[in-house]
Amino acid sequence: MSLPLTPAQVYLAVEPIDMRSGVDGLSLHVQESLGKPPCDGSAYAFRNKNSTRIKLLIWDGTGVWLCMRRLHKARFVWPQSHDAACVLSNEEWQWLTTGVDWPRLNASPQSNWRV
Repeated sequence: MSLPLTPAQVYLAVEPIDMRSGVDGLSLHVQESLGKPPCDGSAYAFRNKNSTRIKLLIWDGTGVWLCMRRLHKARFVWPQSHDAACVLSNEEWQWLTTGVDWPRLNASPQSNWRV
């Protein structure tokens, strides 16, 4: 999924949210839970409890985008973290939105692997 514009960064909110939340509720979540200003040019991605849907919030300077994506058969692979959010590269975002297990693609080889 290509983003409708090019954000400075893509942040994933680690904890699931109520998908009924709209622009105002998600913007408040960004401020209170993530400690970030929602209108800083970054994109913020949220998931539901089952990881079957994601919402993307982007303030672009003239307005706000709120997009939703649902996979037909797969689930979105979401990171496990102690932080409230993590930052993704554009490539990781592309993998995530297609249902690829992207954290495994980024994993370093284990120390017992021989090259």
